[in-house]
Amino acid sequence: MSSDDLTPEPPRLDRPSGGGPEEIPDWVRQLEREIHVGPAARLRIWFGRHARGLRLGVGAVLVLALLAYVGAAGYRYVKRPADPPRAYPTVSPPAGVQATTAASPPPTAGPFDGTPAGAFPEGAAGITLPPAKATGGFTAKQVSGTLTKIRAALVTARLDRAFMTAKDRERLVRQFAPDARRHLREDLSDAEFLTLATRLAPGARLLPDQPRVKGRITYRATRDDQGIRVLRLTTNFVWAYAFQSPRAEPGDGVVVVHDTLVWEVPHPDDVRPRNSGLWLTDIRAYTANVDCAASDKGLLDIGTARDGKPVATPTPDPDSLYDPDRSLDIPDNC
Repeated sequence: MSSDDLTPEPPRLDRPSGGGPEEIPDWVRQLEREIHVGPAARLRIWFGRHARGLRLGVGAVLVLALLAYVGAAGYRYVKRPADPPRAYPTVSPPAGVQATTAASPPPTAGPFDGTPAGAFPEGAAGITLPPAKATGGFTAKQVSGTLTKIRAALVTARLDRAFMTAKDRERLVRQFAPDARRHLREDLSDAEFLTLATRLAPGARLLPDQPRVKGRITYRATRDDQGIRVLRLTTNFVWAYAFQSPRAEPGDGVVVVHDTLVWEVPHPDDVRPRNSGLWLTDIRAYTANVDCAASDKGLLDIGTARDGKPVATPTPDPDSLYDPDRSLDIPDNC
């Protein structure tokens, strides 16, 4: 929806609370219904299309089985014969102002050699912000501030090595709106948290090489179901990590995480201060070449399959797992 399509501004919801501290605005109740109330809603947020149709009685084991994690050796990068390029399912970029990774890639020397990540920029250089433009009642300054906050959250979640090795989630959680933090603390299991952020398994050893990053950020102004003006942003990135590991073939020591996150930031004039800031409304991801036992606990490590035997590649085109436009719908080999 373009800013020209927006309907007149609804009454402000940050009026004084006459019902005491338990009263919350309609906007927050709407988000709670969509994100965290009831198992079907939670599964929709964390597994998206992968978990359609699941209900409360499914149980934790089946939920973990349906995570789109590719198991340890579940993806093994191999040299492909000189066949014609294979088609694979892709997604269309969302509408809105966007920017894709544009930084110059580093030399392709080191653990990423022979993989598509060898041409990706290093670390935060791969996160390119789109131009901040006034839209839908949000000023250019407000858009710029939101983009900066989301970039900082992505850096913490996927690139901050101190955060990756810490047991405490707070370095990331406190970057969200005050009322969103409780949900992140209380409603996300460790396994679900891996869909949002990288946390290393005990004993996992990243090489000094910076992770390689490629993706896109898109934003647009719209209104939610309650008429609240929101800035909706979609981040879609591939993160490639080099782990200490014997490397017989290119990519043997590389773990790939591909995530797509939908963020919403309500207009500060439409909500109370505790609701102002970053919220997440949809998170989906897959991982490749990971240790299955670690990923079941929400942790990342290079590894082998549970039985010590290689697992079939989940796609006929392993290179496609490095493509930000690849569909997140891939088989679960853990």
